[in-house]
Amino acid sequence: MPVERTLSIIKPDATRRNLTGRINARFEAAGLRLVAQKRLSLTRAAAEQFYRVHAGRPFFAPLCAFMSSGPVVVQVLEGEDAIARNRAIMGATDPAKAEKGTIRADFAESIEANSAHGSDSPETAAQEIAFFFSALEIVG
Repeated sequence: MPVERTLSIIKPDATRRNLTGRINARFEAAGLRLVAQKRLSLTRAAAEQFYRVHAGRPFFAPLCAFMSSGPVVVQVLEGEDAIARNRAIMGATDPAKAEKGTIRADFAESIEANSAHGSDSPETAAQEIAFFFSALEIVG
């Protein structure tokens, strides 16, 4: 399996409830390494730019409002098959459909406030990582 990097975001619902350490422990237990991390508050404009691929969809405005409602932790995870592993650890977007033991099944408050975001492909991962991090900030 290839070693990949993927973007992970711990969303405002999870940071508000101090779940960052518990969520990151799951990534590390699954063999993913945190090679970059920072806590920040997204402006509404930054959230709209990051989620621009979803512009025009009914959930776009509420998603951007939610993502700019409080601090997030953005991070780069690295490991073998990191994109698929991260997505498996997060679980289905709808926490009601997420497998027991996944981040979303265990911590999400709703479909929108589902505690975590993860890149869905190598191309998306590269774009999303570059949105938040310079090459100097990623320490492998």
